[in-house]
Amino acid sequence: GEDSRSFHISIQAPPGITSIGETPSITTVAGGQLILECPEDAPTPSHAEWHWEGSPLREDARRQVLAEGRFLQIQAVVAADGGEYSCRTTNALGDTSLRVRVEVHG
Repeated sequence: GEDSRSFHISIQAPPGITSIGETPSITTVAGGQLILECPEDAPTPSHAEWHWEGSPLREDARRQVLAEGRFLQIQAVVAADGGEYSCRTTNALGDTSLRVRVEVHG
């Protein structure tokens, strides 16, 4: 005789954002528009939060967080927008962050 069984396996993992080496740097021109993306390769729903120079980012008429935190859009970029931005994603199994340094020229 034969016997068979079937199993369903679901694998969950923390958000998978990795950064190798130094903090990546983006250069942009004053007066333009900048869109930063927080990659979401998490297999489970996650929440993204943006920080600027270590403090929670405050949205205003020029700086808006879009798509539930996946994108940060900055319009009419000025020199004061330069600095280190970080995106932190959180899901049921943990959190991770991605950092990027923005330099404004012009």
